[in-house]
Parts: sequence; C-alpha cells; structure tokens
Amino acid sequence: MSHDAEDFVAAARLHNRRAWDALVARQQRFTTPAKDQDVADSPETVARDSWLESGVTGRRVLCLAAGGGRQSAFYAAAGAIVTVVDISPEMLALDRQVAAERGLNIRVVEASMDDLSALGPAEFDIVIQPVSTCYVPDVTRVYREVSRVIGQGGLYISQHKQPASMQADVRRSPRGYELREPYYRSGPLPPVVGSPHREEGTIEFLHRWEELVGGLCRAGFIIEDLLEPVHADPQAVPDTFADRSRYVAPYVRIKARRVGTATDGGTQIDGARRLWMPE
Repeated sequence: MSHDAEDFVAAARLHNRRAWDALVARQQRFTTPAKDQDVADSPETVARDSWLESGVTGRRVLCLAAGGGRQSAFYAAAGAIVTVVDISPEMLALDRQVAAERGLNIRVVEASMDDLSALGPAEFDIVIQPVSTCYVPDVTRVYREVSRVIGQGGLYISQHKQPASMQADVRRSPRGYELREPYYRSGPLPPVVGSPHREEGTIEFLHRWEELVGGLCRAGFIIEDLLEPVHADPQAVPDTFADRSRYVAPYVRIKARRVGTATDGGTQIDGARRLWMPE
C-alpha cells in the first residue's frame, strides 16, 4: 500500500475513534451496555443459536470491533474466555465497567479491526464481529487479520451493512427507496445527518459483494451459512427503519470457517486453490 493510502487509513481510524468516543458521550443507541436480563439469559440464548452448535463454554472468543459492554458481557456470562477489541477507548471503558459490575473476566484491547498485531496467531477459537466493517476502507484487511488470529477450523461470525442499504436514500420516494450512491466507488460515503441506518459523525465505506464474500474466501475461509436478519414491518410508516427494510435489507450475517490460508487467488486447501461453492 502506498504512503498516501496508509495515511488515509490512519486518518480514517483517528476520525472514527473520535466519532465513537463522542457517540458514547451522547449515549447513542449502540453505546448502551447489555441489560441484566440479557446477560442472565445468555447461556440459554447461545444454546439456541444453531451457528454456535458446540457452545462457547471454555472457548477463546474474540469480540471484534465490539466495544460497548454488550457482546463481551454476553459471551463471558455464557462461559467463554473473552477478549474484546475496539478502536474507541470510551467504548472499551463500558466493557471494563460491565465486567467490574458483574464480576466477569474480560480482556480489553484497544486496536483497529484491520490491525490486530497486538494479538497472537491462532489465539482464538471463535471470532464474533457485529456490524463494523463499514468503518474501514478495506474489508479484506480485516479478513486477513482475522485469518491470522483464529485457529484452524475456527468459526468467524460477522455481520455487515449490505451494499444496497449504503446506496439507498433514507427518504422514501413514490417508487420506494431509490439508489443514490454509486456501487463502484472510491473513498468514503458522504456524511449523513438523521439517518437510522448510519452513525452520524463517522466515516463509512461501501464494500461490494465481491469484497464481502469473495474477500472472505480468499482469506482462508469457507462460507457455511448466510442470513439476512429481517427488520421489515409491513405496517411501518414511511421513512422509518422498518419501512425502508421492506425494500432494502440493511444487514447480512455470515458464518464462515477457517480451513486454509490466505492467498491472492482463492482459499488454499490441501494444496488446491478453490473458492467455496454450494453443493
């Protein structure tokens, strides 16, 4: 990567670190720690999650770009050995607070999701990443970092903002929610004000499906499942999150497993280079 490109990545990191610190100060919706009942119910909730068929008890779990006192508390209370990584020190302060209040053992690491040099190779069995890759210019750098820190056969569950949701207008026209931003683009999306789909004050980037899915395969993972969480409500009024979700699915959730090593042309498995294909 060129010097200018690295400078841009560093500037984006600094901007979003400050933005999320500010969102914590304003008690924005994603900066609220987990509720007592959610933490208490976490063992049963995990047991019902078909993607975590082996559970998390005693497993080394990385909650990636997941500060805020929610994910870390949830999995630690379910019996996991938890590390939480986030770029925002104020978000991580919430994890420390929740751990102290509930007597949970949670390791806290301040780092960017696309630079996990503070973590060792094959250090984790499971990586859980809520919606966050939109804050980095290159999602494939995140995937390669995860591939390094997760063990062979390890499970990577990530959720992302869908490209079309990043393109679509937040206001409904007579024909629905129209695409306003180009799919093939360079640089960040324009700033947003008052959108329930994006975080005001942050810098966000649209990642194409080729990058979200193909990049994951090329980083040494196979995709075992993919879901689009349903947030649509046919009774919702226009210009709301639930109404827009009828037209554009906001998120995609991906279950992937590390089976090979990262390459430039596909996943390297047993000497053969191949992409995952449905049977």
